[in-house]
Amino acid sequence: MNWVVAILLSAFFLGLYDLCTKYAVRANAVTPVLFFSTLTGATVWFGLLLVQGIHPGLLPASLVTETLTWKQHLQLLLKSGIVAASWVGTYYALKHLPLSLGAPIRATSPLLTLFGAILILGERPTFLETIGILTTLGSFVGLSVAGAREGIHFHRNKWVWLLLLGTLFGAVSSLYDKYLLGTLKFTVPTVQCWFQIYLLALFTPLALGWKLRLWPRNEFNWRWTIPFIALALLVADYLYFSALRQPAALVAIVMSLRRASTLVAFAGGLYFFREVNGWKKLPAVIGILVGIVLTLLG
Repeated sequence: MNWVVAILLSAFFLGLYDLCTKYAVRANAVTPVLFFSTLTGATVWFGLLLVQGIHPGLLPASLVTETLTWKQHLQLLLKSGIVAASWVGTYYALKHLPLSLGAPIRATSPLLTLFGAILILGERPTFLETIGILTTLGSFVGLSVAGAREGIHFHRNKWVWLLLLGTLFGAVSSLYDKYLLGTLKFTVPTVQCWFQIYLLALFTPLALGWKLRLWPRNEFNWRWTIPFIALALLVADYLYFSALRQPAALVAIVMSLRRASTLVAFAGGLYFFREVNGWKKLPAVIGILVGIVLTLLG
């Protein structure tokens, strides 16, 4: 598959992931949604591990996991912990925020990753990256003004701050991915497989605590979108990594095109959830995407 087609399909499925998440958590208990969606992803990888154990050589290399040491398992457990923190923040926030606000905020993750690279890795932004950062921040202010028309004031809304915190952990996860895949040379299926399995291990105690009513909680209603959260993310990530593996694919272009998922989630939020002030938010959303593209191209 051509890498441009692969990354555009990845963006589409990433947008579907946001839509499925919003539908699953809306007026619903978040903890079991996290558990059952993670269980779906882990079950897929458990099945692939079983096939790999019974029939070695049957699976393509893109689905084969490597044997790991205890230290390597702990390194992947740490990744699962970072992602778990990110998902708890974003899922609870998306439950209470319009998707037409939540999706653009989550799209700023590459910007936060760049800030991390500047602060932690000592990188210096180029001219284009600087323009991209300023454009994104300016558009973010515009988005906050649009949100205020709906009674959502960014500076004092706890769900906005929780979403920003979840997005920050997502950016940390991206930096850690670069370390795992680039420096430590983990293979993609190995990271995806064990990250999903350890994520399930982390969410299981939370699900049991929710089931036993160890804290005040909302009631849970099963929705068909819950397993599709994991399936959409698995497909999106597989297509994303497939695009990156092709020699002709430029990383900056791949990352930029993947941000098109924001438009899918934004349009879906307006169409399926009848969110208000959509057209008033659109210029800010486009501004955020332009800023991200400039940052990644820089």
